[in-house]
Amino acid sequence: MERPGQQKMAEAIATAVEREEHLLVQAGTGTGKSLAYLVPSLLVDGPVVVSTATLALQSQLVDHDLPRLADAVEPLLKRRPTFAVLKGRHHYLCLARLEGTSAEEPDDGLFDVGEAKPTRWLGEAGRLGKHIERLRDWAMETDTGDRDELDPGVDDSAWKLVSMPARECVGAARCPYGAECFAEASRARAREADIVVTNHSLLAVDMLSGRMIIPPHKLLVVDEAHELADRVSSASQAELTPELLERAARRCRSYVDDDVADRLMEAGDTLTVALADAPAGRITGGLPPVLGEALTLLDGGGRKALDAIGEVKADDADPVRKQQAKTMVGDLTKIAQRILSGSEHDVTWIERDDRGRRAVVVAPLSVAGTLNTHLFHERTVVATSATLALGGQFDTVARSLGLPVTTPSPALATGASPAEAAREAVVRAAAARDEADLAWSSLDVGSPFDYAKQGILYVAAHLPRPQTSGLSDAAATEMVELVQALGGRTLGLFSSRKAAERAAEVLRARAPGITILLQGEESLPILVRKFRDDRNSCLLGVMSLWQGVDVPGDACQLVIIDRLPFPRPDEPLAAARSAAVDASGGSGFAAVSVPIAAVRLAQGVGRLIRARTDKGVVAVLDSRLETARGYGPYLRASLPPFWYTTKPDLVRGALRRLSAT
Repeated sequence: MERPGQQKMAEAIATAVEREEHLLVQAGTGTGKSLAYLVPSLLVDGPVVVSTATLALQSQLVDHDLPRLADAVEPLLKRRPTFAVLKGRHHYLCLARLEGTSAEEPDDGLFDVGEAKPTRWLGEAGRLGKHIERLRDWAMETDTGDRDELDPGVDDSAWKLVSMPARECVGAARCPYGAECFAEASRARAREADIVVTNHSLLAVDMLSGRMIIPPHKLLVVDEAHELADRVSSASQAELTPELLERAARRCRSYVDDDVADRLMEAGDTLTVALADAPAGRITGGLPPVLGEALTLLDGGGRKALDAIGEVKADDADPVRKQQAKTMVGDLTKIAQRILSGSEHDVTWIERDDRGRRAVVVAPLSVAGTLNTHLFHERTVVATSATLALGGQFDTVARSLGLPVTTPSPALATGASPAEAAREAVVRAAAARDEADLAWSSLDVGSPFDYAKQGILYVAAHLPRPQTSGLSDAAATEMVELVQALGGRTLGLFSSRKAAERAAEVLRARAPGITILLQGEESLPILVRKFRDDRNSCLLGVMSLWQGVDVPGDACQLVIIDRLPFPRPDEPLAAARSAAVDASGGSGFAAVSVPIAAVRLAQGVGRLIRARTDKGVVAVLDSRLETARGYGPYLRASLPPFWYTTKPDLVRGALRRLSAT
């Protein structure tokens, strides 16, 4: 089947490589963008790296697309193209860790703080012992040591005992198992391959470590590129907990005097007090005194511990454990120093979860500068996704990726003062000067789907503006009427767990005969399978469903979105970034919150039409998508061109006709 968008994208990539010009490509669902970038990649004179955000896409490329493509082009190229998968070191079995692991002597991070270790130990020892024995047998059989090839798998606590984080590795030269190392073997295969498939997390770590992990290459294709900036931000993020400090003190006690280890324990105790007293949320106006004291203790104790541990040598009694201790203490010390420095480029906050876990977290305010410096230089970058042109323009995503942009920022979308306009002009002039060194172009190849004929975008403009985090009575009634008109086949995407639970409660009470599946009541794969198999069902959930569900066909013909997915006011990074824009005279809401909502909304809306034969309705129960003059049109322009209406009777009629098919 001919796909004009796919061909157009492939030609644009070939041109970009020839000109050594970076390219942003929006390719809607159904374009076949994987082959559109893999085919020209085989014509590049040098290695190519493809980075994905999800394991699902990585598996599709390695298990399906690349083998088929290699079969097809082998007669033309007179050789078979080669490809390899490259993952983080912790994805591979570590023979040194496996050799030193015993179910009778678990890793000191096994137990949760506050639990009675002897009681937990009885159950953990038996369960972990079985897993370890399975892993020992598997180590004798596997060629790759890749965790994803272990079937059935083991849980995270067991895998942690037999894998090695990159920063704790002593290196092949100093490891007694260096010659047999699975992680090193994967890197060797990647160095010889025509195409290397990796993930955004490893790509981020590679950039932050000076591009020393991924083999040199001429072309980098970033698929699912709308997620890259967040992955780099996550890789740049660090946290401290009392448990981590206690573990570091135990690990280094064999290599330092007791008073040095005790100082780290004291830092952990002080941090416990600091986190118990501090409210969750962003820290502004300086560190609380007790938190500052804990970090100062950690900084001093960490320096002394590092001096005492000294250099790790191949002839040390246990170089692996010594390296682990040194790395852990070194990392925690650097985090303390980073937070104490109070850099204006960082955001620091206190985090708590439902289980009572507390942490102090630090992350960069922006990663655009990091990406500008490390992503684009000495290689051509093609960034692609179904959601790159927000509001119909590529500029917002380009800015987030560190590319120079000469058009006004979204902060001016709601109107600019003369001072704002002047500042923006300076920014555009600076970007123009950089353009020659970082040239880029953009392309929207559209989608093979006829959205205006296949789907309806319905906004319930008559509903009151959402006020609380739950589901209002009016929105609940609207939801029930839509679901009943279709008879199920509904994916409900909600902004909070509270709203999803309320929706499930209402539908179970007022829509008898329809099966209601709620995220969290069973594992997500099981829920999706049940939803796909039962036409009289509804699947309701929160943010992870907005991107992670692919149900083509008539199993999903109605997508309900309860409210526009703006970041919550208590999301520390989004709030800090918004405040920074406000402080510079712009609109933080327009520059930060609206683009985040645009990406999330486009991803959620994209769950409806997954094939040429799909039909259905997207119903947004948030009247602001119609009534907000400033950002409503921007958000609608970020969505596929569905037939648009605000008339509920018309939509219910369309759903009833669909239910009869």
